[in-house]
Amino acid sequence: MSAHPVSYACWHRHVNAINPPRELRRWLTLKTSLTVRLRAHCRQFRVHLLQQRPGVGRLDEFRLLSLPQRCCVQRREVLLCCDEQPVVLAYTVVPSRSTQSDWPGFHSLGETSLGEILFGDPLVERGERQFARLPPTHPLLQGANANFLRSTTEYLLYSRRCLFRRKNGLMLVTEVFLPSIMTLPTLADR
Repeated sequence: MSAHPVSYACWHRHVNAINPPRELRRWLTLKTSLTVRLRAHCRQFRVHLLQQRPGVGRLDEFRLLSLPQRCCVQRREVLLCCDEQPVVLAYTVVPSRSTQSDWPGFHSLGETSLGEILFGDPLVERGERQFARLPPTHPLLQGANANFLRSTTEYLLYSRRCLFRRKNGLMLVTEVFLPSIMTLPTLADR
């Protein structure tokens, strides 16, 4: 490892730019709810809340959300688990000024799946997805989940992110696919 490890990601508009394995490409390019698909691949699906609190966004988040730097945001980090095995780290950023009016219920989600709300609300518009491979030194992998990921993250992790709109509110959702997602049984095996 170099003396100055890379801690940023290069986001791309097409999944081919990150060259994922075929099995993982299906997960990355999924157009329907990730929660619904994960539930179909396990007996017990669970959202494990790592943290949800105010904070300051990161530079690439400010650009995507069209916010001034050092603006306050609400951050939410969860692990999506199939049969108690974490398979996806999901990270959500919402500008503080829009959380109550444009994203009702965001503060009280707890361990409820955000995907169910996003895909069940006709007012929500999904933007273009972006794809990246995150190094273990990326800030997303250094938060509340650091202890868990330290044991599973020795290489780049495939991820995707998408900007959602509801009324005047913006929400950036990033999903990091953990290696364990490749071990889920196929639908034919269930």
